Amino acid sequence: MAEGILRRKAMELNLNIEVDSCGFESFHVGDTPDPRAIRVAAQMGTDISKHRARLFTAADFVNFDQIYVMDQSHYSQALRLAGNDDDRRKVEYLLNVVYPGQNREVKDPWYHDFSAFEAVYRELELACKAIVNNLESKQHGAC
Repeated sequence: MAEGILRRKAMELNLNIEVDSCGFESFHVGDTPDPRAIRVAAQMGTDISKHRARLFTAADFVNFDQIYVMDQSHYSQALRLAGNDDDRRKVEYLLNVVYPGQNREVKDPWYHDFSAFEAVYRELELACKAIVNNLESKQHGAC
């Protein structure tokens, strides 16, 4: 959901950024998002139905300026693949853009009902809005 939200918000502001998402579990490679996530996103104006899961790789440190993670496990796994301190500095908890330094995890809605997906969507939307607002300020030279 985060990729779709961030991509939509960036497009709305005409920001020229590349957005991608990935994970650390090989058995999900090629999968579509959970149908509940697709439904929630669609209700909120975000189409994630064409997304397919892929694995995070060390090449992502070359291809992206920032690596946002959802939880402590992902944080640790990303750091293990980091080649140097510059790579490690790119890794950040997604919710730290809203709650600086708190390292809050995005709750996994998988084992819960539809309302959990709605709650996660709203949380991700707050973080993505903060990211694009920050990027917009940088692209327009604001302090």
